[in-house]
Amino acid sequence: MTILLPGDAMVALVGIAGSGKSTFAQAHFAPTEILSSDEFRGQSASEDAFALLHAALRLRLRRGRLTVVDATNVEEWGRRQLLDIAGQERRAAVAIVLDLPVEVCLERLGGRGARPVPPHAVRRQHRELHGSLPTLGAEGFRTVYVIESAAEADAARIERAPRGSAGHNAMSRRNRARRDDARSSNRHRNA
Repeated sequence: MTILLPGDAMVALVGIAGSGKSTFAQAHFAPTEILSSDEFRGQSASEDAFALLHAALRLRLRRGRLTVVDATNVEEWGRRQLLDIAGQERRAAVAIVLDLPVEVCLERLGGRGARPVPPHAVRRQHRELHGSLPTLGAEGFRTVYVIESAAEADAARIERAPRGSAGHNAMSRRNRARRDDARSSNRHRNA
């Protein structure tokens, strides 16, 4: 699979604990391009960690730097925060979903030792991920790539388009309009 990324995009890795997001990020991106929720959590409490991650994301996107957010991102509200930042900074948002079988992820987590994620939490993440898959594109991601095995993750190739390519701004506006329309529809449905 070839993954085409605008050179100034926000890339959200989406996947349950143990799906290989960090391994994928380290294999395909420079360390300076990756914002890892685990790294930020190592510096402060979880709420503060995400505030710091979001601030760093905003600054990087403002400077036109490709930025990869390495977090589970399985919950819609968490992705919404990332999409809002990308939209405010007028950058394309791309999702790379690592949708490996839950059993594989649990097996990987069992071998980690340090700070294991409880199996019930992994299964909850899996349900949330699968509930989100059909609607990821409508949330405002320019492109959604789904990787379903470790072999696919290993074989993936990343290609970068030039920063600020002509199609980027039009696509971002279109995605923002779709996202705003969806929000408006949801508000009317929930009223």
